[in-house]
Amino acid sequence: MQNPPQPPPGAIPIPVGPGGQMPSPQQIAAMQQQLAAEAQKHGMTVPQFVEHIKAQRLAQLQQAQRQQQQQGGQGPQGGPQGPRPGPPPGAQGQPQPIRPGPPNPVAIALANFLRSQPLKPRTCIINGERKDMFRVKRALRALQSPAYAKARAKNPALPEITDRASLENTFKLLPMSMLALRVSKIDPHEGHDHPPKKGKRIKGLWTVKIEQQQDAADDMYYVWLYEGSQIMRKVYGALALVLIFTVVLYPLWPLVLRQGVYYLSWGFLMLLGLFFLMAIFRVILFCITYFVVPPGLWLYPNLWEDVSFMDSFRPVWAWHETAKPKKKKKASKSINADSAAHLAGQTGHPPPATATTTATTTQVQTAPQQRAYVAPKVEELADDE
Repeated sequence: MQNPPQPPPGAIPIPVGPGGQMPSPQQIAAMQQQLAAEAQKHGMTVPQFVEHIKAQRLAQLQQAQRQQQQQGGQGPQGGPQGPRPGPPPGAQGQPQPIRPGPPNPVAIALANFLRSQPLKPRTCIINGERKDMFRVKRALRALQSPAYAKARAKNPALPEITDRASLENTFKLLPMSMLALRVSKIDPHEGHDHPPKKGKRIKGLWTVKIEQQQDAADDMYYVWLYEGSQIMRKVYGALALVLIFTVVLYPLWPLVLRQGVYYLSWGFLMLLGLFFLMAIFRVILFCITYFVVPPGLWLYPNLWEDVSFMDSFRPVWAWHETAKPKKKKKASKSINADSAAHLAGQTGHPPPATATTTATTTQVQTAPQQRAYVAPKVEELADDE
């Protein structure tokens, strides 16, 4: 096939149509007029404008080639393009990361079922937020229970479980729809320079992180990202807004309602005043009875205790409880024995007999009476001159 003739230097290039067909003279004249108008807009002659277009095109080609070299990890600019490295052997059999997508309606129905089952969730901390965490084996048991069969009878879209593989595939609908993800326990102070703080640790409160590989082994833990239906929360929020708006519009209420609220507020204040008077009276009563009939009498002894509202007023009265001192019997016995032996040594009399009892036999140990009585001697000391 014969190549089209190249234009001389500085001449206007004429584009060639498909198949090497040259444009008609009318098309050539129209293109020359358009090119002259564009050159005039840029304040250049036609040959200068053509060279400007060629330089822009060349710069675009070089930039595209540079980007391809960076993406493919190739050598220096202008070098021959080498073959791109392929995936390592055996990489196809490895688990692929789960790509987040829109929740599947079947997965949402499965999550609603599992949220209603007793999975014994515990609270964990993930990214500074408290979430519910559960163990995989409890979820698998729930999917094998008769309750799941009843739920599947009501909603046939739920997957059928026949073996272990179908059981795990059904459970994996949760991470596939980002409703629950596998987590593992971590140390919140890991990687910090300071030593671990000796603060009060809450039992069962884990700090966890999300794992890349989402499996369904029995001993693994998953955290709920799906919080269930938010309809009731929205209803409660709307009711709270209506209540606040109603209170704000108190001046616009009917006269009867405003009078009722006025009397109710006075009644509430009177009850509150009676409560504080009773609290003061019970302290005064205890102070009087503490000296008259010790150990003192309390009115409503459970008033400030950590009990329910009704238990705070039961019983009506009770005596003040005093802590009884513990008697140290063993210490007193040993002190008495030591004092008796010391007194016997000073007077010359034998110490009294001691008895030691056991669970099986009773033995009486009597001290030997071989020591003879020695009368006290009086020595005369000469006066110092």
